[in-house]
Amino acid sequence: MRPQTDADDPAAETGSATESDPESAREAPVISIDDLTKRYGDVTANDGVTFDVGAGEIFGYLGPNGAGKTTTIRLLLGLIKPTAGTATVLGADVRDRRALTEVKSDVGYLPDTLGFEDRLTGRQALDYFARMRGDERREELLELFRPPLDKRIETYSSGNRRMLGIVQAFMHDPQLAILDEPTSGLDPLKQDRMHAFLEAERDAGKTIFFSSHVLSEVQRVCDRVGIIRDGELVALEDIDDLLERGGKDVRVELAESVDEDAFVTSEMIDVESVEGTVRFTYTGEAGALLEHLVRFDVVDVEIGDPQLDDIFKHYYGDERDPLPGDG
Repeated sequence: MRPQTDADDPAAETGSATESDPESAREAPVISIDDLTKRYGDVTANDGVTFDVGAGEIFGYLGPNGAGKTTTIRLLLGLIKPTAGTATVLGADVRDRRALTEVKSDVGYLPDTLGFEDRLTGRQALDYFARMRGDERREELLELFRPPLDKRIETYSSGNRRMLGIVQAFMHDPQLAILDEPTSGLDPLKQDRMHAFLEAERDAGKTIFFSSHVLSEVQRVCDRVGIIRDGELVALEDIDDLLERGGKDVRVELAESVDEDAFVTSEMIDVESVEGTVRFTYTGEAGALLEHLVRFDVVDVEIGDPQLDDIFKHYYGDERDPLPGDG
């Protein structure tokens, strides 16, 4: 990260808030969103969204295409103005263009749709971004993500475009990275590399905010998750708490088929029964489940944590029309 001067520090003129109140500065959220709302005519893309993202965490913003994720990101970056409510990024109010511009040197951004100039080579594109923000980590990142730098971007595959975008987002060593569908277009090996990189950044104290509709990647790397549906935040929890609240995945193999009405209890949901094997999500206490199962001739039983895919169904049980222009 580049050295900070008094000119860069909005607290310099008033005697540094960090020095006068170090505890509150350390605990201040990196992103704070308060009743953030964006309407396009009769369509509400974000509806009273409220949450904070703390320093040194990976926060996953989860929802299908059209849920309102990209709208939130555009609001955070000052690319569009809120209809109501507000947010702060690294202490800067998103409605204050000057304040937001001052902190953007410490923000990395990877958009869902990469707007590189196609006639440039990858190297020329990175040189352009380096002149604006710096590139202390360019070579390190190019060892991990290897776009063909000397080819024109117009010849790039979607995966190579994404890798070039990752390099430009992190090469100036930002404290906060805002990533919109960061692994889109990457092959599985590159996805794993990206996930490991994000975890290392988090462990180094960086803050990562990324949107995704890929449930498995959110489950793998995130500390907390916010689930957005039709512009509204419908869940905000630690990953472990969300999984725990979703119950347990259970598979029971019985010696012979049993009457489902006799076997199924009110704590069992999403029950599937095929030839003596019953699968379900159990929302009650484990002890009560075991007491129930001993009444039957059980051959085998497996109890495990649910996948986010299963929990997600509780928030997206029906089809909804996507919001225009959002991901």
